[in-house]
Parts: sequence; structure tokens; C-alpha cells
Amino acid sequence: MKAIRRFTVRPVLPGPLSPLSDLARNLRWSWHTETRDLFQSVDPEGWQAAGGDPVRLLGAVSAARLAELAGDRRFLRRLTAAADDLDDYLHGRRWYQANSGAPGDTDPEAPEFPAAVAYFSPEFGVTAALPQYSGGLGILAGDHLKAASDLGVPLIGVGLLYRHGYFRQSLSRDGWQQEHYPLLDPNELPLSLLREGDGTPCRVSLALPGGRSLRAHIWVARVGRVPLLMLDSDVEENGPGEREVTDRLYGGGSEHRLLQEMLLGIGGVRAVRAYCRLTGHPAPEVFHTNEGHAGFLGLERIRELGDTGLDFDAALEAVRAGTVFTTHTPVAAGIDRFDRELVARHFGERGELAGVPVEKVLQLGMETYPGGEPNLFNMAVMGLRLAQRANGVSTLHGAVSRGMFAGLWPGFDAEEVPITSVTNGVHAPTWVAPEVFRLGVRQIGVSRAEDALSVGGSERWDAVADIADADIWELRRALREQLVLEVRSRLNASWRQRGAGAAELGWIDGVLDPDVLTIGFARRVPSYKRLTLMLRDRDRLMELLLHPTRPVQIVVAGKAHPADDSGKRLVQELVRFADDPRVRHRIVFLPDYGMAMAQKLSPGCDVWLNNPLRPLEACGTSGMKAALNGCLNLSVLDGWWDEWFEPDFGWAIPTADGSATDDDRRDDLEAAALYELIEERVAPRFYDRNGSGLPGRWIEMVRRTLTTLGPKVLAGRMVREYVERLYAPAARAHRSLNADTARELAAWKSRVRAAWPWVAVDHVEALEQAAAAGGTAELGSTLALRVRVALGELQPDDVEVQAVAGRVDSDDAIAGAQNFPLKPTGGPDLEGRWVYEGPLALDSTGPFGYTVRILPAHRLLAASADLGLVALPTEATGEGAGVLMR
Repeated sequence: MKAIRRFTVRPVLPGPLSPLSDLARNLRWSWHTETRDLFQSVDPEGWQAAGGDPVRLLGAVSAARLAELAGDRRFLRRLTAAADDLDDYLHGRRWYQANSGAPGDTDPEAPEFPAAVAYFSPEFGVTAALPQYSGGLGILAGDHLKAASDLGVPLIGVGLLYRHGYFRQSLSRDGWQQEHYPLLDPNELPLSLLREGDGTPCRVSLALPGGRSLRAHIWVARVGRVPLLMLDSDVEENGPGEREVTDRLYGGGSEHRLLQEMLLGIGGVRAVRAYCRLTGHPAPEVFHTNEGHAGFLGLERIRELGDTGLDFDAALEAVRAGTVFTTHTPVAAGIDRFDRELVARHFGERGELAGVPVEKVLQLGMETYPGGEPNLFNMAVMGLRLAQRANGVSTLHGAVSRGMFAGLWPGFDAEEVPITSVTNGVHAPTWVAPEVFRLGVRQIGVSRAEDALSVGGSERWDAVADIADADIWELRRALREQLVLEVRSRLNASWRQRGAGAAELGWIDGVLDPDVLTIGFARRVPSYKRLTLMLRDRDRLMELLLHPTRPVQIVVAGKAHPADDSGKRLVQELVRFADDPRVRHRIVFLPDYGMAMAQKLSPGCDVWLNNPLRPLEACGTSGMKAALNGCLNLSVLDGWWDEWFEPDFGWAIPTADGSATDDDRRDDLEAAALYELIEERVAPRFYDRNGSGLPGRWIEMVRRTLTTLGPKVLAGRMVREYVERLYAPAARAHRSLNADTARELAAWKSRVRAAWPWVAVDHVEALEQAAAAGGTAELGSTLALRVRVALGELQPDDVEVQAVAGRVDSDDAIAGAQNFPLKPTGGPDLEGRWVYEGPLALDSTGPFGYTVRILPAHRLLAASADLGLVALPTEATGEGAGVLMR
């Protein structure tokens, strides 16, 4: 018989145990070992059955057991210590408070940090107990919140609460991916409902076409010091369609996705305002958009400022000043794009942002640039146009993004496109295995070990160099053995789901060997990540797996998007190979990859494999998690590995990009290179033992991985970079753009855009021709340049005239360019032209060239390319010739 209504009955904790409720409701337990150990001691079997979730545990533990614990002095001492530690963590002074400048400091170099930052993301992977993530974007967002908490950054996270989360994955008998969407009850999750002062649920509301409304409650997860606000449209007052807006992550058609993103962006800003009003939390000065999904937050902030009397253009400038946009994808297919008419319908007269001209909204997202599709509304393009600061997530990805979005800044070389990079990191307290942490504690103590994981600092990680080889190898084998047991348990459960009986599964007891070189490969399954590259030459792979003296074993996991049949076929191809009785003890596919599995898989592998099509991997943080546990990376030079690879602690798979004639040929070449690396370099180093029976050279690579990569791959390092390089400048820009200065900047931009067609470089000459006689000049000499320019209705204060110089290639393209500002020599001549002069230092040898350009200039611009306007010489301008240095 099926219940007609469901609700949750919470246990009543005895008075002495009341701190357990606070500990369970703050997700710090998910990365704090002592708190998890405390909950496990409440009921070890119940903890296992609850999947390591304290809320579920306390909902199932018996009253008799609670009464017993309430009288257990030893347990109560541990409980008091854990509660005191949480209180100190939540209220103590941390890195952010120790490093922020004084409020009101007018020094532009002072690191005055924002009062608060709002961080928007469509998904958050904080813990397996709150399954609101699909892959790397969500895990990164969760790690961002946790690292911000550790550092004391006053962040407010904003996302959606998906009642079905992402899907759970299983396999059919023939290896085809199947999806399941279990219903999540917020009352059974570590969440609390945000309520008004009178106790009624706080909610936000959006107006939709046709007189409809989209309402949402606000659930709050406590991620250490950071509140995470999650909007939930499953509200009784909503119609059936509106109730399902937050049903599942990345589900539904275009309109469903658009409504999700409107709720996340517009509703999210309103949720932040409500939360600050009800709790007294400082209002954010900076809004960080993690991918384009939340881009509509900028429109809501423009509407807010419009209510104060600012016109659209001035409000846009004020909003841009305090907005940071992070792009995570190097492929256009990863960006949400909507039909122009769909967006226009939802933002028209009867739409949500009444009073904001719909044409202005559309201009922000339309692909009105060479190569774009002018009828599509691009969420990443809107994110870039609404943010004064933008970044990719690795150095290589930053360069790829500058090329990808260069059309928004015509006339500028890709390297000048104002998109920087902050390389991702991972939250070490979440991803470092307890055994690794305990070894660190033995070496440097609890406090220094905790600081090494959260704050970083190479001096703390250098202590790994003093750990004995035998201890490192014993640790690595213990982690591998744990992985073997985990794999067998999960494999057994998977085969049971596939319909196998117990009598068929005896072989699973012999799957994997704790003394065999173990390679891990786990991630989402889009085609560019090449799940099946390892299957390119199956005979050769079998030889590696079954080698008589240097065998290899491989653990694979990953989910294909529910609508991606090509990805599902890749999964099936891998599963069918792993089902082969000849190799199934050496290669396994584990379904339902998620945080809980990753916390076992990353530490237990010896080598982490990553073989995407370069440069399509934006960052690839799974290899970072592995590295923190002493696992060595074997990867294509893409994402973060391109940035930090050294032969001392891993291997680079050679790539054939640019040389292979087609994708098949490229895959063949790179697969062959992968097999060769494993066979000739990786496996021999693992199995080569010294006189003590230890693989000394392998252990040294593990040690170098920990000491060199450890401090770099931390989310703490990443968040510090965001604060210092993006949040603090954005906060200063936000403060500088009050209503008057926003109007001034908007009016100036309008005037410059209108006048720019008449801005031109008329003539360029080098005054000291002898310095370049015969097309050569001496190193260390100087060229004095004179440039005649037309400024139309503009004045010299509106522009900057620059000489741009550097080494040139065979096509006269300037590489590594330096900018030399030129100064006006007086007023305009009789023709209204202005003359600029200045020196050009010839400070490098070889082929050298220069050009000149005119850029808009204003004290409130974040970058010279901000307006996308530049005037360059034409062939008729003048000499403009390069010089050859010797």
C-alpha cells in the first residue's frame, strides 16, 4: 500500500546530546575527520547503513542508544570537544580577516577585500549526502565553498535544489547505461528552510509570460562558515509546470533550462537579498558567476538599480564593475544557447524584468560578431558582457578562451582579450585519504598538517621529504588494498543489478590484486575525453593487463549524459571489454561514479590516466585529487597538467594535434604512445625494486608529487587567487562606481562609440632614420616616433596612443609585444589632427617590428580592450616599417 503523503519524524535528542544536531547540520563534518569519527561511534553499523550521513544516522538511531550515550562521559567529552572546535572554526579569525586592508582605505594597492561575495553555480558537489552535482563543475563549486570557509572568505553560495538531483547510473545485462532518479526529500537532507520573522517560509517569485508566476522556497545548507542558498520550485502554489522547474539537474528542453537559469540568476539575487535581510549577513559587493548558467543575475541587479533611478546603461556599468565571470568550457557545445524569440518572450512587457527594455536584454547575449549565429542568445556571451573581469580555469584554458571569444573584441590580438586565468584547485581535507593525513600528522603535527591542507605553503609540504621510503610504500599498498576491496564490493552489487545470481559471481573474489600496478580513469563521458582510447588496440592492451611479470590493472568509472547516446555507446564498449573472462580480473567498470566512489578511487590508484583531445580539457581536477594522495599522473598535456607537468612526478602522453590527418589517425597515434609509455616507462619503474625490496625511483616520484604538486593543486591557493586578483579589484571598482560615476562612465562610452568611426592613425614616422639605416639598428638604441592621428569629436584625454613593438615572425606578426605610450605635443593642427611623439626602446635582437594604435582611455576602465574599440594604421598611413635588430 502506498502512502498518500510523506513527512519526516525527527528524533528528540537528550539534552546532553543536543550539540550533535548542530554538528550534523553543518557540512563541515564531510571534511573533518574527528567529527565523522564521533558520529561513527554513535552507531558503527548505522553509520554504514546511512552512507556516512549524520542526519540519516540520527534519524535511525534508537532511543535506547541515545540514552546510553547521554550517560557516557567519555563520549560526552568527545562531543564537547567537537562542538567547541566547530565554534572556534566558525567564529575565529582566519586568513581573510588577517590579510584584508582597513575599510575605507583609498590606496589603490591596498588589499581591501569585499564585505561579502555571492557565488552562483548551477550545481554544487559538497558531499555525497547532498547529491546536487553531475561532474567537475559541481565538485569545483563545492570545493570553492569549502576552501572559502577554511580561509574565512565571507561567501554566500547560490544554487538550485533539484528534487531528483542528477541521475543514478546502473548497467543493463549487455552493458547499456540506465538512469534512475530517486526522489530527494529536503527534510531528510542537511538543510534548513529559510523563514521570515513570523515563521512562514521565505520565498522568491518570478513573473512568467501568460500571467503565470514561478515561486521558490530557499533552503540553506551550512558549508562550514559559508551559507549555501538553494532555490526549490516544488511549492504548492506553483502550477504543475512551475513545480517541476527544479526537478532534476540538466534535464528538460530549452524552455525548461531557460526557466532554471532565470530562477538561478534572478531568483538567486532575490534569495541573497532575503537572506541578508533576515540574518544580518553583509550584502555582497562582488557577484561571481560560475559558468554562464547564472548570467541572468546581472539583469536582476540592473533592475534593482533601475528602481533607484539609474538608466539601463549606467546600471550596466555599475553591475559590470562588481561582477566576475568564470568560463569552464573550451567547446561551444558546452554553452547554453537559446532561441532569440524564447528569450524575448520571457523578458517582454509582461515578463519578469518589466521596465528593462527587452532589446537591451537581447543585445547582451546575441552572437552579433563574426562567426556567431545572430539569432541565438548565448549565456557565456552574456556573462562576459555583464562582467568587468573574466577568467578561464587553467593557463591553457585561458588562452583557449581568449581565442574562443575573440570576436567580442574585434581588432585585438587574442592574447589581449580581457580573459585571465585562475587554475582550479581541489579541497584537500575532502580528498586526502585519512591514512595520508595521519602520516602527515605523525610527521609535522595536527595543526601544521591541517594548515598544509587548507592554507597551503610549500614549507609545510616539504616535510614529506623526510618520510621514510618504507612508510610511503606501506601507505600506498594499504590504499591500493582498500581500493581492491571497494571495487569487489561495488562490482558484486553492479552484477546483481545486471541480473546475475550469486552462483555466477565467484570470480569477483579474484578481481584486482593489491600488489599490481593500478591505473584509474574516472570522469564524465563526453566524446572528447576519449573513454575508449585505451581500447584502440585491444590485443596490445590485453598484453599489458596480462603481462607475466609486470601486469597492469585498470579501474574505470564515468557517466554519460542521459541524452548522449554516443557517450552511452562508449560506456557499453568499455563494459563489454571488461566483461571478457580473459581480462575481467584486471579491468573493471564501476557504475554510478560520484563523490563517495572518488574518495576511494583517487587515493587507491598508483597512476591517474587522462587522455582528452587537447586542448579540450579546461582543467581536469580529478588528477589533482589523485596527486594529493601520492598517485602519479599519466596525462595528455592539457588543462592543469600542461601548466605544471614535470618528468620528476609523472608522464606526458605525446599528442598528434596538428600532425594527424583525421581523428581516427590521431587516436591511433596517441593510443600507441600511451601503450608504449605504460609498457616501457611506467610499469618498469613500478616493478623495479632495490635491495630493500622497494621501488625506490617510484617512491621518489610519489614524494616529488606530494612536495611539488601538493601546494599548487589546493583549492585554498585557488580561492586566495580569486580574492587577491579578482574579488578585491572588483570590490574597489564597485565602490568607485556610485550613481554619478556610473552615469559619467556610461555617457563617456556612448560618446566614444559614436565618435569612433572618425578616429584614425593618419601617419607614422621614425624621426631618427639613421637608427634604422638599411633596415637594421643597434641593440640598445632608440627610435623616436611621431604619429599624426584624427580623433574626430574626441579629445586626447579620451584616448591613449601607443606604439606596440616586439619580435616578429615571417608574417610580420608581433610576438611578446610591449606597449609604449606616446604623448601629444600640443593642440590640434589646422586640419584638426593631433601629433603624438615618444621613444621606442630597441631592447631585443633579431627580427623586430612595431605598429601604433589608438585605444579608448578612461580612469574607470578595467582594461584597454573593454569597449572592443581600436584604431590601427592602414597601408597608406606612412612608413610603419619594422626594423631588423642585430
